Formats: sequence, structure tokens, C-alpha cells
Amino acid sequence: MNTRLFQIIALLALISPLAANAQSVSVGADFVNRYVWRGFDFGESFSIQPSLSIVSGGFEVGSWASYSVSADGAGANEHDLWIAYTVETASAGTFGFGLTDYYFPTPDGESFFNYDGDGEGSHIIEPFVSYEAPGGFPISILAAIIAHNDPDNSLYVEAGLPFELGGTSMAFTFGVAAGESAFYAVESASVINMSLAAAKELKITDSFSLPISASYILNPTHERSFLVFGCSLSL
Repeated sequence: MNTRLFQIIALLALISPLAANAQSVSVGADFVNRYVWRGFDFGESFSIQPSLSIVSGGFEVGSWASYSVSADGAGANEHDLWIAYTVETASAGTFGFGLTDYYFPTPDGESFFNYDGDGEGSHIIEPFVSYEAPGGFPISILAAIIAHNDPDNSLYVEAGLPFELGGTSMAFTFGVAAGESAFYAVESASVINMSLAAAKELKITDSFSLPISASYILNPTHERSFLVFGCSLSL
């Protein structure tokens, strides 16, 4: 109980100052025919993905989840917490630093407060760094390493390139598991995520448009492809 109380107090101590000085609060949800993350399908079913985030200065703290609508896919349900700090510069681009706590609330009731390591706990913790270049070549780079609950400390590196085509926002993504990893089911550095995404807004009324997207995703190492369609609601 003391450990649980400490965890609750630490979480509130982290969120409270940001909430008290919040510049904006975002609430939303995505609805997708498949939850595909870094080239892997979680749940093999339609999923609902709510989110909540608070921005204060360069800090942002949030919670994101994915819930399968299929009983068989409930074992892939996910509820994450994350915090990030972003530094924007006019000439050098945007730098980001953060931490994601992945939690998988399984149907058999895996405890939220179980932070044990060595694959025994309920949480996977992953620090990350990101970069977005400025100007006419806005490439983005993400590097993330699983620092807790993964004996391999799996490293994932991803590059993205947004562009516009015919009035549609597009993005190409190339992601690599950068070494042996049981988590990504690879024995050496491997390409696990190649995707081409398109996003537009579907005008419903003069004052409301519904963001929609489609992504073609290929995991060449595991020889699987996906076509993911989604729409978003936000406040």
C-alpha cells in the first residue's frame, strides 16, 4: 500500500503544476479499423483510441489508450501515460524529449501498480528524443529505447517526411528495430515499419469538418501489410 500511495502522490505531483498553469487542454478520440503500431497489429480488430493532454509552456503531459471492440482482442488493450518537453528554434528546428509509460490492462486484471522489471511487471517505460527540421525539408526523426521491463532494451529509430500532394497531407515513415529484440521479434537490426499516410478533412457542415486518414503500412521483416483507415474527433 505504501508503494501504491507513493506512486499516486508522484503522479499527482507531476500533473498538478502543469494543470494549474495549463495553456491548453486537448480531448479527443480516434476510431480505426486496426491498431497498428510500429508495424505490428494489436488486437486484430476495430479500436477506439481516446486521448487527453495538457500543455503548459514547453511541457505536455497526456494519457492515450486503445481499446479493442472485440472480446478476442481485449488482451491488446493499452493505456499509456506520457510527458514531453519541446524546444522550438527558428533556425535549427524543433527538439523533443520525453518518456512514455505503456500499460496493458489485460482481462485477467493485471495490476496497474506492478512496476516490477524483467518482464514481470505491468509497465514498459520508454524514454525518447525527437527532432523536426525547419524549412523546405521538414524531415522528422524519433529514437526511443525501452529502459524498463525489456531485457534487450530495444531501440527503435524512425524517420518521417511529410509532404502535400493534390491538396492532401501526406507522410512517409521508415522505422527500424536497431538490434536484437524479443519485443520486436527480431534477431538483428531490421526494418519493421514502412508506411505512406494520407490525411484530409471531410466537410460535414460550414462549421464542422471530420479529419479522416488512411495509411498503407508494410512490415517487411515479418512479411505483413496493413491498410488502416481512421477518423478523429477532438475538442
